[in-house]
Amino acid sequence: MGDEAARLPRLQLDELLEELQVRIDAVRGTRDRVHSLLEAVLSVGGELDLAQVLRRIVESAVILVDAEYGALGVIEGTRLSQFLTSGISADKAREIGPLPSGHGLLGELIRHPEPLRLTELSEHPASYGFPAGHPPMHSFLGVPIRVRDEVFGNIYLTEKRGGADFDGEDETVLRTLAVAAGVAIENARLYKAARDRQEWLEANARIVGDLLSGADERVVLRGVVEHASRILGADLGVMALPFGETTDLQVAIAVGMDSGEHQGLVLPVEGSFMGAALAAGGSITTGEIRKDPRVTVGPPRWSGLGPVVAVPMVAEDRVRGVLLLGRTEHALPFTDDETAPLAAFAGQAALAMELAERRRVAEQVALLEDRDRIARDLHDLAIQRLFATGMTLQSSLRFIDHPEASERVMRAVDDLDETIKIIRSTIFGLRAKEADRKRLSLRARAVTAVESAARTLGFTPSLRMEGLIDTDVPQTVAEDVVAVLEEALSNVARHAHASAVEVSLAVSPGRLTVTVADDGTGLPEGGRRSGLRNLAERADRRGGEMTAGGGDGGSGDGGGTRLVWRVPLPPAGGQ
Repeated sequence: MGDEAARLPRLQLDELLEELQVRIDAVRGTRDRVHSLLEAVLSVGGELDLAQVLRRIVESAVILVDAEYGALGVIEGTRLSQFLTSGISADKAREIGPLPSGHGLLGELIRHPEPLRLTELSEHPASYGFPAGHPPMHSFLGVPIRVRDEVFGNIYLTEKRGGADFDGEDETVLRTLAVAAGVAIENARLYKAARDRQEWLEANARIVGDLLSGADERVVLRGVVEHASRILGADLGVMALPFGETTDLQVAIAVGMDSGEHQGLVLPVEGSFMGAALAAGGSITTGEIRKDPRVTVGPPRWSGLGPVVAVPMVAEDRVRGVLLLGRTEHALPFTDDETAPLAAFAGQAALAMELAERRRVAEQVALLEDRDRIARDLHDLAIQRLFATGMTLQSSLRFIDHPEASERVMRAVDDLDETIKIIRSTIFGLRAKEADRKRLSLRARAVTAVESAARTLGFTPSLRMEGLIDTDVPQTVAEDVVAVLEEALSNVARHAHASAVEVSLAVSPGRLTVTVADDGTGLPEGGRRSGLRNLAERADRRGGEMTAGGGDGGSGDGGGTRLVWRVPLPPAGGQ
């Protein structure tokens, strides 16, 4: 009896010691968990790059609550725009297929941003199963992440290790981490905004510097596309400009992914994404360009691209073109904060075009003034002296007895007359007025056509003119010549992908020959040739001919296309 009484206090003491040990272990576990939570908060808050912050959050959450799988979904509107996972290998992710967009149980936290804890997630009314290849999941814990009053996204955890359920302490720990995550995300956003603002300022400074230094318009515009693509992380950058006298747009500059499929494309305003930006009068975005209902025309060229933004280029209330940027499929969409500075930056491109145009006008005025001066000098000095010399020679004939010498003097007088005609033709061309296109000399109109083509070609074609172009070519034929030049150069810009073009106008007795040769890809087999048929018909109507075939375009490599347009001319004085 006494031994049994002695054992009873000892049993009670052992139980007390065991309970004390359990409590000590619990306190120690709580302490370790608090330390882990603090370390996780410090780790998450120590990052400034947003992508790294999000990765740290989901990895820390999995460790803190001892979950097997974790994910962080970023909310854009009512869907998930970004989904980062932990615990699922890259091979397994590829086997599962596309990432979720925010339906089912994942969308439950989007619709109702409150903590959600489940023992069996398949029993929840919003759950409708997993895709093929997805690992089995049962226990579930989800907590929203708030940045101030905005729900940024959600943390999703599944499969508590050891087969247990997530408890209230797990939920408290995860909610604490979500608060720290919201602060870290806001700091990362502020840092990114400050960094982007600095990059926009530096890019603006470079563009302004190029403009003030008088850099070539094409170089400045390409710089605008490249800077915008770099700052916004775009994989494709495109700039489209008005095409000729039409309302269409032509892609003048394309850099980045599949740029060759966009370069030189001519698209109507109605039915194209860039045209939609013009109609909207401001920037427009889409998350999936291939599914956007505003794109109804044009060749299929959006393969591999997803998010796209387009913004008109405006200067002094005049739209000069459209700037478009695109990212690869499944990339993050363009946000309003990202694209806000883009409109002002696109205005720099419009300003570059405005300054270039004014510079061209100023140069043209200076050129016309210089031509007037040259014309006056030729008329008042050179022609008068040549005329006087011819009169002197004619009056000297009566003193020459030798027939051969007399014949030579007469040939010299004829040569002087011909020289005077050439100079008068040149004066007529120099004094042609730019204001009235119909009254421009053919020489001046040919120069204008070549200069206009330089904007779409990206370089200035070479131009050679021979003979009495302004005096021997009738006005009606001159109209056809200008049309031939414009059509031929437009074809080169749209189809040839050439790096050099040579243009020639030659007038010989009774014949005019127009030649346009490039070093591009040549005439495609079976391609549409309606433009060439029009040129041939113009030649036929005037009793001439047109040929088009291979030519080296001045490159000497035998490639490219050579177009020759010939028509007869009436005798001099028969115009």
